[in-house]
Amino acid sequence: MAAARRHRSAGPLFVAPFLTLFLLLFLAPLGYAAYLSLFQERLIGGTVFVGLDNYVQALGDPQLLHGVGRVALFFVIQVPVMLLLALVFALALDSGLLRLARVIRLGIFVPYAVPSVVAALMWGYLYGPDFGPFAQLSRKLGLPAPDFLSSGWMLGSLANIVTWEFVGYNMIILYAALRTIPQELYEAAAMDGAGAWRIAWSVKLPALRPALLLTLLFSVIGSFQLFNEPNLLMKIAPDVISSSYTANLYAYSLAFTGQQVNYAATVSFLLGLVIVVASYGVLLTANRRRTP
Repeated sequence: MAAARRHRSAGPLFVAPFLTLFLLLFLAPLGYAAYLSLFQERLIGGTVFVGLDNYVQALGDPQLLHGVGRVALFFVIQVPVMLLLALVFALALDSGLLRLARVIRLGIFVPYAVPSVVAALMWGYLYGPDFGPFAQLSRKLGLPAPDFLSSGWMLGSLANIVTWEFVGYNMIILYAALRTIPQELYEAAAMDGAGAWRIAWSVKLPALRPALLLTLLFSVIGSFQLFNEPNLLMKIAPDVISSSYTANLYAYSLAFTGQQVNYAATVSFLLGLVIVVASYGVLLTANRRRTP
């Protein structure tokens, strides 16, 4: 009996450290933010309870709506390009036809190891219309210097930075998934007369669906949390990137620049709700396509 009790208590004891950290570092701050979102700081009366008034205000806030819409457009443009490049690289590496495959794989993955702050600063220098190498090369050739930090180019410039950072990360996930496919499937397809392209289309791509779905979910979350890159480029392009350029940047500016902590908590909660809805939509669409 004593041994059975010890066995039953072993599970909760092993899980307790994680649950404690999860409670203290995630649920407790989340609950406190939810509490803050129900109040307002007023000049007369101090902090007062307003219920859902902050949420009603946020749903009609044009700065927040424009920020969410801009990030949604960023997602539509950037994520397909990034995942397509990651898929092409993963298939090429898995084919075994590339020389120095390990060096190529490491070279594609290295940008992910570069901190996003460093990446944004580096690309900000490259984009510079006055001092950047692209602008200097254009002037030497007698061509008009491209302004990658203008309003028309900025979203694409941000998409390029994020793509450069995360193609290698997604490529590793897809490549690892490819390495788990049984070799017998390739041999059976080859015996049926399938070539390399047919094997990639009919064997590899169907087997990659779970990994592609995982990378897509990560991309949904990451896109709507876009912050570091626009926050740093705002310093060199303040006329293009405002404090509400993305929803995450807007929440940060409200809290630490405008000192509107309660409203910033509300914006953060609504942004989290958007991410949950978008992620659920991706999962629902994938499950419907999988269901015969």
